[in-house]
Amino acid sequence: MKIAVIGHVRFPIARPFMGGMEAHCWHLCRGLRARGHDVTLFAAGDSDWGGKVEPVVDVHYDREFPWHKWHGTPELTGHLDKAFERILPRLAEGGFDVVHNNSLHRFPPRFAARQRIPMVTSLHVPPFDVLKRAVADGGAPWSLFTTCSQRQLKAWFDGGDVPFARVVPNGIDLADWPFRSEGDGTAVWMGRITPTKGTHLAAQAAKIAGIPLMLYGTIEDPSYFEKEIAPLLGASVQYGGLLQGADLTNAIARASVLVFTPLWDEPFGLAAIEAMACGLPIAAIENGAIREVAGDVARYAGADAGELADALKEAITIPRTAARKRVERLFTLSQMLSEYVRLYARAIEAVGEGFDVEDFETFQLPPAPNLTPAPDNFASPQAE
Repeated sequence: MKIAVIGHVRFPIARPFMGGMEAHCWHLCRGLRARGHDVTLFAAGDSDWGGKVEPVVDVHYDREFPWHKWHGTPELTGHLDKAFERILPRLAEGGFDVVHNNSLHRFPPRFAARQRIPMVTSLHVPPFDVLKRAVADGGAPWSLFTTCSQRQLKAWFDGGDVPFARVVPNGIDLADWPFRSEGDGTAVWMGRITPTKGTHLAAQAAKIAGIPLMLYGTIEDPSYFEKEIAPLLGASVQYGGLLQGADLTNAIARASVLVFTPLWDEPFGLAAIEAMACGLPIAAIENGAIREVAGDVARYAGADAGELADALKEAITIPRTAARKRVERLFTLSQMLSEYVRLYARAIEAVGEGFDVEDFETFQLPPAPNLTPAPDNFASPQAE
């Protein structure tokens, strides 16, 4: 198949990954190409996955419009609306068999519904009003949706009937996260260092538990780091910087337990399965889908350092083989790709089905120059 993948444009789709969405999209493109598909990534122009990139914006928007300052402002909204409006004709006229949309922007699902373009939209975050409305009126037999957990499926679709949506859990390449049979007795934390990730609670809990902790990741919120994290650093809690590739894998694998501390409705938790693949059990604050992901290879706590310290001391005793086996059974890249390809075929085959799509106001979806809605008897291409 000829596949267009639309990435989120806050950060580049490139190593080192700023977060789980960037890692997911990078591996998705490379995994599909490895299966013989022709893949074009629509993303920030400074993305690099080793293949074709069509710029949505010249550089990732967080460079010019840092999310913490510009989120929800007319300036950032206008910047993104213009960018995504420009790519719509390229999606329609590029000869793509299917589009996999990871953008979190409101235009693509509605555009797919209106133009009868086979599309799978993956919803990587908890619902927010603007996109939830686009999901509600952009669904069609050829415009499908995925979430990465059952919890998020219920949140996006209010627990109701979801004929155009299903759960596809995130998956990782096990070769990138090799199993190690023994740890060194330390704990590890990885992710974006920002208040919603709860880094400070990981550090506080490790100190209470008397277990050395290493922190890895980009400092997304410098003021938070200086105020909440830096005072906790010392011999027992250290910051190891932003690592990538084998350096990160080795740093995670040699530890004995991962501390996972979301303070928001974490949709999945890619860091958890990466660590579990190496053999690490999890000490987790129970927010979002982490129990769905980690199951019985984690111990859970509320957002309290003392509770988390108790969970940490219990989790470190869980057999490492149990963590690895759970990932092998549920969360491999191969499983994820196979499920996506099945959905691509379903969307392609459904393009010719009779289904009424509502008309959209200009603010919901701009009119596409020189494009008209596809007729109901549109002939669908064949999936490969």
